[in-house]
Formats: sequence, C-alpha cells, structure tokens
Amino acid sequence: PYAAIRDAQESRGLGDVYKRQPQNPKGNAMDLEDWEEDLLRRYPEGSTNTEGKEKEQFRDYEAEVRPEVKEFYRLNHKHQTLDFARSKKEDFTQLNRRKMTVWEAIEFLNELIDDSDPDIELPQIEHILQTAEAIRKDGHPRWFILNGLIHDLGKILCLFGEEQWAVVGDTFPLGCKFSEKIVYHEFFSANSDFNNPNYSSELGVYQEGCGLSNVTMSWGHDEYLYHVVKDYLPDPALYMIRYHSFYPAHKEGDYSYLMNDHDKEMFSWVRAFNPYDLYTKSEERVNVEELRPFYNDLINEFLPGTLSW
Repeated sequence: PYAAIRDAQESRGLGDVYKRQPQNPKGNAMDLEDWEEDLLRRYPEGSTNTEGKEKEQFRDYEAEVRPEVKEFYRLNHKHQTLDFARSKKEDFTQLNRRKMTVWEAIEFLNELIDDSDPDIELPQIEHILQTAEAIRKDGHPRWFILNGLIHDLGKILCLFGEEQWAVVGDTFPLGCKFSEKIVYHEFFSANSDFNNPNYSSELGVYQEGCGLSNVTMSWGHDEYLYHVVKDYLPDPALYMIRYHSFYPAHKEGDYSYLMNDHDKEMFSWVRAFNPYDLYTKSEERVNVEELRPFYNDLINEFLPGTLSW
C-alpha cells in the first residue's frame, strides 16, 4: 500500500533531496498506544491532508472518542504552556539521564510497552521493525529506514517518570494563538497561556516566517529525541523526528505563517513519513533476531556507540 509514496515524493520535488542528501497506566488512564489508535480513527488510511474538512466530520469523530483519550487531551491542553515546555526542554536536553546504545534504548522502551498491555500488544520492537521494514521495502535511503526504527524512542520519557500527556499527543506551537485545528481545541480554555495577551495573536511572540527552529513546541517525545540525535542525521531525517506529531501542520495545513522556506521544503519529508508512522503496525509477528544484523549495521552507520539520553 506504500508503493505510490515515492511517486508522490517525486511529484513534490523530493527527487532532488534524495540525491542531496509512562508511567504504567492505572485505573482509567490512557495506555501509551491509545493516542496512536486515536490518530488512526481521526486520519484513516487513504485519507489525505484534511484542510477544509467538514466540522460535522470532526463532531462525529469526537462523539466516539473513549473517555480516557478525551481526558488525556484535557490534561495535555491544560498543562502544555510556554513556561512548562521551556522548563522541560532545559531539563531533558542536558541528556544526563542515561547512557545507552540505540539498541539498548529500544530494549529499554520495551519495558514500558510490555507492562502497558502485554496480553494484547506486540513488543514495541516488533512494531518499530514493521515500520522500518515497510520503508526498506519501498527502497528509501538508509537514513529514512533508520528513522522508521528510532522515531518513537523518545517515549522513554515515560520511563524517566514523565506523565503521558507530556510524552505523546499532537504537538503544537506555544507562545501564540492555539489553532482551532488542534483536536479538542476547547480544552485550551483551561491553559494559563490562553488569555495571556502576549500569546493571543496568530503570531504571538514570533515573527512571520521566523522558522520552526525559533518556535517553542509543546513538549514531548519528538522534541526530546531530536536533541538526542541532532548531530548525527541529515536534515530531512531530523524534521521527520522533530515534527512527526505536529498534525495541525502536516495534516491540517496550519501554522505555515511561522515556517520559512526551508521548513516548507522539509515538511514534504514529514508528510512522506506519516503513512509509514500511522499505517504499518499490525499484529503480525516479526523475526527480530533475523533482522537484527541489518539494523545493527544501520545503527552503526549513523548512530554508533553509546549516546546520551
């Protein structure tokens, strides 16, 4: 189902870029995978960017959301403030929690997923290998395959004691008006930034076209992993990692006024990655030991040795 992605990339001018180069849930708490399942319901396979999507469709979607998922969004939208994100970024980008190889980080993440719902979910390593193998099958560059393997490793923040609403969820800019295209926008009324006059305009504290590298995003696994690997990978890979949860932009088409020309070019890669992120996971088992030599070589090519996390 992904064979057409390369053709779509070529049509968007990506050919030249190719050449260039939780805490364990308790009670009614949301499982870590629930957000991804919710994304699949919001953006079913075969859907395109949803600019202009009818409000009635969103109402139908929201009417069917499970209470624990809705509670997740309520907490996320209440607590993700500019000060909160800056504080978490300053803390976690010191990268002083742990020293691990990439494969050790994958095994560490497995501890979280296995505890979450071991009778239903496959180990996380099999899900990320499914994503990486789909990318590999379609003949993408080796760094693109690696991204399929590592893009969710930032979720180890849950194992460092972070709440799930501060690890997963759609990401969005802070310090400016919250886009109405962010799911459950109404929950932002409880956010202390919502009525701050400095943040109430479309641009807020930013300048038009300032570039996303100058924008503070809501804190989560995307931003964290970006800082772990930013010195090692090419720019398209880093954009995929840093912005793959930025659904208000790459799916809903908003926030282009904050982007510079480079952001807009790189977001073609973010959109190219999104179908692999959403639609490649299944309950079909993966032979990890058979695939491990290939992925060990890939890791050693781009992210060798021990990294700081």
